[in-house]
Amino acid sequence: MRPNAVKRTLVSVTAAVGIAAGGLAGAGTGFAATPAAQPAVSAVSAEAVAPLAVNNMGLSAAQAKKVQGWLKKHWKYTGKIDGALGTESWQAFQRCLKKHWKYRGKIDGKPGTETVKALQRLLKDSWGYTGKIDGDPGTKTKAAFKRFANAL
Repeated sequence: MRPNAVKRTLVSVTAAVGIAAGGLAGAGTGFAATPAAQPAVSAVSAEAVAPLAVNNMGLSAAQAKKVQGWLKKHWKYTGKIDGALGTESWQAFQRCLKKHWKYRGKIDGKPGTETVKALQRLLKDSWGYTGKIDGDPGTKTKAAFKRFANAL
């Protein structure tokens, strides 16, 4: 009878270990999924922030490079010519807009409503913009901005 008692004990211990391991494995998976999900949320947040840091306003990278070259030559742009209109590019553009196109905002590198209104004035004067001076970078603004960039 003793062999049966040992066998039962061994089976019971094995079952208990298996249940515990399964429970821990399930818990481990649950805990492992949480940290894995956090970077995904961070990545989404980073993607959501990126458009605020770079705003090509409809220009391709090649067109944005032309604008950056023009800004470097005429408006003290010191950043890279990388095809991404970021803070430094927009600061240089705001200097131009302030001098010639009634931009009254801060030179902060953020292409907000006032920056877009001044850009629309520039585009209306010489680049075929026919929309309102409303600060909304819609399709007409983007099309005229592309004409401007392509002419540089």
